[in-house]
Amino acid sequence: MSTTVAATTAAHRPSPARERLLQAATDLFYNEGIHSVGVDRIIEEAGVTRATMYKQFAGKEGLVLAYLEGEDQGLRGLFAQAAAASDDPGVLLDFFISGIEQDIRERHTRGCPFINAAAEYPDQGPVRDLIADHRRWFRATLRQLAEGARLRDPEAVAASLVLLRDAALVGGYLDGQDRVGPAFARTARELIAAARRD
Repeated sequence: MSTTVAATTAAHRPSPARERLLQAATDLFYNEGIHSVGVDRIIEEAGVTRATMYKQFAGKEGLVLAYLEGEDQGLRGLFAQAAAASDDPGVLLDFFISGIEQDIRERHTRGCPFINAAAEYPDQGPVRDLIADHRRWFRATLRQLAEGARLRDPEAVAASLVLLRDAALVGGYLDGQDRVGPAFARTARELIAAARRD
């Protein structure tokens, strides 16, 4: 590897301190709430100095945005993984349903991180802008899959799937993942079956 390539790779690799800060913030923000977790707690959990925290994120809002960007990238990554496995939109919609059911059971057991963050940031600003961008992408991706699968009214199908996912993530937290996960999958598959063209 040339010196230039090595330097470029190193420049684009997140620092271990940044990764520790982001991991600590992700765990604490999701499990305990954004406003209830102070910067000092994140710094302590990450094992870094205050100067390092502000060098990496310039403040708590920067860390909140990085946390939500990570959640957004995680979901986009799952869609990309599924697309690499199949180019059939109908198969991808089923992957989506299975993936969300698994997410409800295993990862996002305390509700949707975007809905939770929106509840803590009721006013317009960078956090709400990021949440809106994520939801636009999510809805548009589902609409494209519904169009590709030749379902009737792809816009309505996408809106319904987003609504079902929102409800399932919140419901899983309140009523139990084992009850809500299968109910989400069953309802989403019934919705898609009803929208298939004859």
